Amino acid sequence: MNVDINKFLWTREPARFSVTDNKIEVVTKPNTDLWQRTYYHFKNDNAPVFQIETDEQFFSFTVNTLYESKHRFDQCGIVMYLDSDNWLKASVEYENEKFQHLGSVVTNNGYSDWATTEIDADIKSMWYRFSRREDDYCIECSYDGVVFKQMRVCHMYKGNGTIRFGIYACSPEESTFKATFTGMAITECKWPPHNGQQPDKD
Repeated sequence: MNVDINKFLWTREPARFSVTDNKIEVVTKPNTDLWQRTYYHFKNDNAPVFQIETDEQFFSFTVNTLYESKHRFDQCGIVMYLDSDNWLKASVEYENEKFQHLGSVVTNNGYSDWATTEIDADIKSMWYRFSRREDDYCIECSYDGVVFKQMRVCHMYKGNGTIRFGIYACSPEESTFKATFTGMAITECKWPPHNGQQPDKD
Protein backbone atom coordinates (compact mmCIF):
# COMPACT_ATOMS: atom_id res chain seq x y z
CA MET A 1 0.00 0.00 0.00
CA ASN A 2 1.70 3.22 -1.16
CA VAL A 3 -0.60 5.34 1.00
CA ASP A 4 0.43 6.97 4.28
CA ILE A 5 -2.27 5.48 6.46
CA ASN A 6 -1.26 7.76 9.33
CA LYS A 7 -2.75 10.69 7.42
CA PHE A 8 -6.22 9.10 7.38
CA LEU A 9 -8.77 10.24 9.96
CA TRP A 10 -12.14 8.86 11.05
CA THR A 11 -15.34 10.82 10.63
CA ARG A 12 -17.33 8.71 13.10
CA GLU A 13 -15.73 5.43 14.11
CA PRO A 14 -17.24 1.99 13.36
CA ALA A 15 -18.06 -0.60 16.03
CA ARG A 16 -14.54 -2.03 15.76
CA PHE A 17 -11.63 -1.54 13.43
CA SER A 18 -8.03 -2.57 12.84
CA VAL A 19 -5.57 -0.53 10.78
CA THR A 20 -2.16 -1.73 9.56
CA ASP A 21 0.07 -0.69 6.69
CA ASN A 22 -1.42 -3.38 4.44
CA LYS A 23 -5.01 -3.86 5.59
CA ILE A 24 -7.94 -2.11 7.19
CA GLU A 25 -10.70 -4.15 8.83
CA VAL A 26 -14.00 -2.57 9.79
CA VAL A 27 -16.92 -4.05 11.74
CA THR A 28 -20.06 -2.02 11.15
CA LYS A 29 -22.60 -0.66 13.59
CA PRO A 30 -26.32 -1.31 12.99
CA ASN A 31 -28.48 1.58 11.74
CA THR A 32 -25.65 3.46 10.02
CA ASP A 33 -25.89 4.95 6.52
CA LEU A 34 -25.33 7.91 4.21
CA TRP A 35 -28.38 9.26 2.35
CA GLN A 36 -30.02 12.64 1.82
CA ARG A 37 -33.73 13.20 1.16
CA THR A 38 -34.42 12.02 -2.41
CA TYR A 39 -37.41 9.65 -2.73
CA TYR A 40 -37.22 8.33 0.85
CA HIS A 41 -37.49 11.85 2.35
CA PHE A 42 -35.24 10.97 5.26
CA LYS A 43 -31.68 12.00 6.07
CA ASN A 44 -29.10 9.49 7.30
CA ASP A 45 -25.67 10.89 8.07
CA ASN A 46 -23.98 8.58 10.54
CA ALA A 47 -21.85 6.10 8.56
CA PRO A 48 -18.19 5.93 9.55
CA VAL A 49 -15.73 7.12 6.89
CA PHE A 50 -11.93 6.89 6.96
CA GLN A 51 -10.38 9.60 4.79
CA ILE A 52 -7.28 11.49 3.76
CA GLU A 53 -7.24 15.16 2.75
CA THR A 54 -5.70 16.59 -0.41
CA ASP A 55 -5.73 19.62 -2.67
CA GLU A 56 -4.21 17.65 -5.57
CA GLN A 57 -6.35 18.30 -8.65
CA PHE A 58 -5.48 15.22 -10.73
CA PHE A 59 -5.09 11.73 -9.20
CA SER A 60 -6.61 8.26 -8.86
CA PHE A 61 -7.30 6.27 -5.70
CA THR A 62 -7.66 2.49 -5.92
CA VAL A 63 -8.76 0.00 -3.25
CA ASN A 64 -9.99 -3.58 -2.97
CA THR A 65 -12.95 -4.49 -0.76
CA LEU A 66 -13.67 -7.91 0.71
CA TYR A 67 -16.98 -8.11 2.55
CA GLU A 68 -19.04 -10.55 4.59
CA SER A 69 -22.34 -8.77 4.06
CA LYS A 70 -25.44 -10.82 4.72
CA HIS A 71 -28.30 -8.46 5.53
CA ARG A 72 -30.29 -6.05 3.37
CA PHE A 73 -28.40 -2.81 2.60
CA ASP A 74 -25.07 -3.94 4.15
CA GLN A 75 -22.44 -2.06 2.11
CA CYS A 76 -18.82 -0.97 1.88
CA GLY A 77 -16.69 0.85 -0.65
CA ILE A 78 -15.14 4.19 -1.51
CA VAL A 79 -16.30 7.60 -0.39
CA MET A 80 -15.60 11.30 -0.76
CA TYR A 81 -17.31 12.93 2.19
CA LEU A 82 -17.07 16.73 2.19
CA ASP A 83 -19.99 17.49 4.54
CA SER A 84 -23.43 16.05 5.24
CA ASP A 85 -24.94 17.60 2.09
CA ASN A 86 -22.05 17.00 -0.34
CA TRP A 87 -20.49 13.60 -0.85
CA LEU A 88 -20.28 10.57 -3.11
CA LYS A 89 -19.89 6.85 -2.52
CA ALA A 90 -19.63 3.61 -4.48
CA SER A 91 -20.25 0.14 -3.09
CA VAL A 92 -21.81 -3.28 -3.38
CA GLU A 93 -25.03 -3.22 -1.36
CA TYR A 94 -26.48 -6.56 -0.27
CA GLU A 95 -30.11 -7.15 -1.17
CA ASN A 96 -30.94 -10.85 -0.75
CA GLU A 97 -29.58 -14.36 -1.34
CA LYS A 98 -29.88 -13.94 -5.13
CA PHE A 99 -28.51 -10.49 -5.95
CA GLN A 100 -26.78 -7.35 -4.74
CA HIS A 101 -26.65 -3.79 -6.06
CA LEU A 102 -23.34 -2.57 -7.44
CA GLY A 103 -23.85 1.16 -7.50
CA SER A 104 -22.97 4.70 -6.61
CA VAL A 105 -24.58 7.69 -4.93
CA VAL A 106 -23.78 11.32 -5.64
CA THR A 107 -25.12 13.94 -3.25
CA ASN A 108 -24.95 17.60 -4.22
CA ASN A 109 -26.47 20.35 -2.08
CA GLY A 110 -28.42 17.93 0.09
CA TYR A 111 -30.03 15.62 -2.48
CA SER A 112 -28.84 12.10 -3.28
CA ASP A 113 -29.22 10.02 -6.40
CA TRP A 114 -28.61 6.29 -6.80
CA ALA A 115 -27.36 4.49 -9.91
CA THR A 116 -27.18 0.68 -9.73
CA THR A 117 -26.88 -2.58 -11.57
CA GLU A 118 -27.62 -6.05 -10.17
CA ILE A 119 -24.80 -8.53 -9.59
CA ASP A 120 -24.81 -12.03 -8.14
CA ALA A 121 -25.05 -12.33 -4.36
CA ASP A 122 -22.08 -14.71 -4.31
CA ILE A 123 -19.67 -11.93 -5.30
CA LYS A 124 -17.82 -10.94 -2.13
CA SER A 125 -14.98 -8.80 -3.45
CA MET A 126 -14.79 -5.65 -5.59
CA TRP A 127 -12.09 -3.20 -6.64
CA TYR A 128 -12.84 0.52 -7.04
CA ARG A 129 -10.96 3.37 -8.67
CA PHE A 130 -11.84 6.96 -7.83
CA SER A 131 -10.33 9.61 -10.11
CA ARG A 132 -10.30 13.38 -9.94
CA ARG A 133 -9.91 15.98 -12.67
CA GLU A 134 -10.40 19.29 -10.85
CA ASP A 135 -14.10 19.35 -9.79
CA ASP A 136 -15.15 16.42 -11.98
CA TYR A 137 -14.90 12.80 -10.84
CA CYS A 138 -14.96 9.29 -12.30
CA ILE A 139 -15.82 6.09 -10.42
CA GLU A 140 -14.81 2.71 -11.84
CA CYS A 141 -15.03 -0.88 -10.62
CA SER A 142 -13.16 -4.10 -11.32
CA TYR A 143 -13.45 -7.76 -10.42
CA ASP A 144 -9.70 -8.40 -10.73
CA GLY A 145 -8.01 -5.06 -10.05
CA VAL A 146 -6.69 -4.97 -13.63
CA VAL A 147 -9.60 -4.27 -15.97
CA PHE A 148 -11.70 -1.36 -14.68
CA LYS A 149 -15.11 -0.40 -16.07
CA GLN A 150 -16.72 3.01 -15.69
CA MET A 151 -19.62 3.25 -13.25
CA ARG A 152 -20.23 6.97 -13.58
CA VAL A 153 -18.83 10.44 -14.23
CA CYS A 154 -20.08 13.30 -12.06
CA HIS A 155 -19.54 16.90 -11.07
CA MET A 156 -19.31 17.97 -7.44
CA TYR A 157 -20.37 21.53 -6.72
CA LYS A 158 -18.09 21.72 -3.67
CA GLY A 159 -15.39 19.49 -5.12
CA ASN A 160 -13.07 22.08 -6.61
CA GLY A 161 -10.73 22.75 -3.69
CA THR A 162 -9.41 20.69 -0.81
CA ILE A 163 -11.27 17.38 -0.56
CA ARG A 164 -11.31 14.31 1.65
CA PHE A 165 -11.69 10.78 0.28
CA GLY A 166 -11.24 7.19 1.40
CA ILE A 167 -13.35 4.23 2.49
CA TYR A 168 -16.57 3.52 4.37
CA ALA A 169 -18.72 0.63 5.58
CA CYS A 170 -22.19 0.66 7.12
CA SER A 171 -25.31 -1.35 7.93
CA PRO A 172 -28.51 0.69 7.55
CA GLU A 173 -30.70 -1.92 9.25
CA GLU A 174 -30.26 -4.17 12.31
CA SER A 175 -27.09 -5.83 11.10
CA THR A 176 -23.32 -5.88 11.45
CA PHE A 177 -20.61 -7.35 9.22
CA LYS A 178 -16.86 -7.22 8.58
CA ALA A 179 -15.35 -5.37 5.62
CA THR A 180 -11.66 -5.65 4.71
CA PHE A 181 -9.83 -3.09 2.58
CA THR A 182 -6.49 -3.85 0.90
CA GLY A 183 -4.44 -2.72 -2.07
CA MET A 184 -4.91 0.99 -1.42
CA ALA A 185 -2.94 3.17 -3.84
CA ILE A 186 -2.84 6.81 -4.86
CA THR A 187 -1.38 7.33 -8.33
CA GLU A 188 -1.31 9.73 -11.23
CA CYS A 189 -4.76 10.23 -12.73
CA LYS A 190 -5.85 7.11 -14.64
CA TRP A 191 -8.85 8.96 -16.09
CA PRO A 192 -7.55 10.51 -19.31
CA PRO A 193 -8.59 13.93 -20.64
CA HIS A 194 -11.60 13.97 -22.94
CA ASN A 195 -10.68 13.27 -26.57
CA GLY A 196 -13.52 14.54 -28.72
CA GLN A 197 -15.84 17.52 -28.88
CA GLN A 198 -14.16 20.73 -27.77
CA PRO A 199 -15.56 22.82 -24.92
CA ASP A 200 -18.11 25.49 -25.74
CA LYS A 201 -16.78 29.04 -25.90
CA ASP A 202 -18.32 31.48 -23.44
